[in-house]
Amino acid sequence: MRQESLNGLHTVEFLKHLLGCAGARLLVIWDGSPIHRRAAVKEFLASTAGRGVWVEALPAYAPDLNPVEWAWQHLKHVELRNVTCLDLEELQMQLHLAIARLRQKVDIVRSFFAGAGLSL
Repeated sequence: MRQESLNGLHTVEFLKHLLGCAGARLLVIWDGSPIHRRAAVKEFLASTAGRGVWVEALPAYAPDLNPVEWAWQHLKHVELRNVTCLDLEELQMQLHLAIARLRQKVDIVRSFFAGAGLSL
């Protein structure tokens, strides 16, 4: 979670981080966000450093196919339901706590993939 906007360079750094964690082969499924289409991202994916990254784009305007959208809906309507905060700092803390709770609910997280028509 960041308070500043993300850009293509952030995307490249994140892909490098994922490669370091996942190894030489990585499948990335992402939406049509502009930060995924930046020149820096395209250059990285075309380079030898990005050679192990396979990218699949979700169809445009298909949030129901994106498991993270299911997670956001759960956070909004279940974990953070009726939560009121005095400022953005408290909201960020409550969101981190809600995400931590959700990470402990493996069956619910799996249901987000099933809801999107994906199997693990």
